[in-house]
Amino acid sequence: MRPNGTRFLALTAAASAAAMILVACSSGGSSSSSAAKSPTLIGTSLSLTGDFSVDGQAFERGYNLWVKEINKSGGLLGHKVTLKIVNDNSDPGTVTTNYTQLISADHAAFVFGPFSTLLTAPAAQVAARYHYAFIEGAGGGPLVFGLKLPNLFAVSPVVADQLIPFANWVASLPPSQRPKTAAYPMVDDPFAVPMVQNAQAILQKAGVKTVYSKVFPAENPAYKAGADQVAHKKPDMVVIGSPDVPGVQSVMQAFMQQHFSPKILAASAGPDQGAAFLSAVGGSKNATGTMVPNGWYAGFQNPLSQAFVKDYIAAYGGQPADINADAAEAYSVGETLAAAVNATKSLSNAKVISYLHSGVTIQTVQGPAKFNAIGENVVAAHFIFQWQTGAKFVQVLPTTATGSVAIVNPKPAWGKG
Repeated sequence: MRPNGTRFLALTAAASAAAMILVACSSGGSSSSSAAKSPTLIGTSLSLTGDFSVDGQAFERGYNLWVKEINKSGGLLGHKVTLKIVNDNSDPGTVTTNYTQLISADHAAFVFGPFSTLLTAPAAQVAARYHYAFIEGAGGGPLVFGLKLPNLFAVSPVVADQLIPFANWVASLPPSQRPKTAAYPMVDDPFAVPMVQNAQAILQKAGVKTVYSKVFPAENPAYKAGADQVAHKKPDMVVIGSPDVPGVQSVMQAFMQQHFSPKILAASAGPDQGAAFLSAVGGSKNATGTMVPNGWYAGFQNPLSQAFVKDYIAAYGGQPADINADAAEAYSVGETLAAAVNATKSLSNAKVISYLHSGVTIQTVQGPAKFNAIGENVVAAHFIFQWQTGAKFVQVLPTTATGSVAIVNPKPAWGKG
């Protein structure tokens, strides 16, 4: 992932590791010259099993790729990085235990965030108690920012706002093309619900009648039953609130069984996960027309991103469209830490926190990152993507953004894309 700006970032990160191992892995991260050339440990907890396992495994690839690339250029401040990943099984209680262990027992110099808002909230609080910087790529929901933690930095777009470009596009359609009815099946998840409900509010004000809006319990989400109810009402548009592929898969498969195909279909997450999504829904002909928000895709015209795609394929194989956006989110976490360590010439958690709160803008594979007092990325771009004919995953909104292409509207019937 390294043309121009990326090479610079890699060198920055390389410059960053020498100090990182000097860090006294306790709360303030003070340095110790006695360990000048030893490796430096970064810890993270990921959902390698459980509900978020597809995303957790994509994060694992993104983190490991960053470690590989940063170590090629000498590590952080000259110290090679060692990454320790522990499995949280998608469980909030386990994630709390994991980060406590990583910091207090394993003495990691830094910790990276887990996957999901649900797990980031308790994990970030553990890091805050130990005064550790907590850079994360997949915890952008109100549950996290409502904690108002001084150590948290979310490199990806704020979750609650991510469907706004989609909702505004629908609202702007001529009355003859604008959907008249909509359904909003959601799972009780702090990532999915705020995003969908914000979009729903915009669309209701635009005159789109809500015929179904229900939040399913997270423990045993009633996707099938809810999807069958939606199919019976035959709304023009459906917006699925789900944090992962399985939820979207369940709803779409139920629609197919009921021979119901909405004219407009969007989801909070799932369609952004490349080959995993295509496989789950029966291929590109069923995926065509489906829309999803995200801050990154493989065709993003960003030199850092283009190099990341090249490095990812070299490491893991496949095609650009196969790359799960979660991997880019994870990689951005490493880039942000490397930039802060290099700028401060220190492995101090306190200095990293101070630097990232200084108003500086960091360049990542997802674009720029600049943080406010509660860790929101206030310069993140909000894009909407769509699967189109031929398994093409393309940027479609905002229509004025560089790289956006025409939206497929209405969505083709199942198997016709």
